[in-house]
Amino acid sequence: MKKISFSLAAAGMFVMGTTTASAAMLQEEAEASKGFTQVLKEQFIQGGPAFMGIVLLCLILGLAVAIERIIYLNLATTNSAKLKQQVEDALASGGVEAAKEVCRNTKGPVASIYYQGLDRVDEGLESAEKAVVAYGGVQMGQLEKNVSWLSLFIAIAPMLGFMGTVIGMIQAFQKIAAVGNLSASLIAGDIQVALLTTVFGLITAIILQIFYNYIIAKIDSIVNDMEDSSIALIDMLAAHKK
Repeated sequence: MKKISFSLAAAGMFVMGTTTASAAMLQEEAEASKGFTQVLKEQFIQGGPAFMGIVLLCLILGLAVAIERIIYLNLATTNSAKLKQQVEDALASGGVEAAKEVCRNTKGPVASIYYQGLDRVDEGLESAEKAVVAYGGVQMGQLEKNVSWLSLFIAIAPMLGFMGTVIGMIQAFQKIAAVGNLSASLIAGDIQVALLTTVFGLITAIILQIFYNYIIAKIDSIVNDMEDSSIALIDMLAAHKK
């Protein structure tokens, strides 16, 4: 009888151990099956709505500015070599008015600069050159519009994250002072929230920084193209005047 009871107890312990192990394995599989988006969402909620919401707003506004600038800059990009050839052919065949018509039918800052120079050519090459330089500055301002807001969001997002971290640490030390002893479980939640705000602030800044660098590189490329095209236009007008 004792042997039977011992066998039943051993079998029960084995079944309980197997069940516990299976439950642990299922829990681990469930944790592993969570997607990156789900984990990110849970961490965002744990970070608290106060600072995390402001950091998210910086990300949304920064992305909106970045996407708008990228679309605008891509539309402003033109084949300047092709435009130069078309304007040169129009000047040779139909004169200034034909060249201006080519510029009217072409989008982008390079075509606008060409048009301003052609429109002032009757007043002399010096006036045409001044018009090209002045309008080039206007077009440069249009290219750089709202980029300063993007740099502001890049700077302010990690600052907000660090502020959330400092506030979380202050709350943790206040709990330690109130209780009178140092307990890891007591302050672990506050420290986790504090660090999460910093992480999300840095992630926001990194994402926006990538867009910012692309936009600046695109602006520099267009500006260089505008400067080269301006010199080419003055040379064409000088040759046409002879």
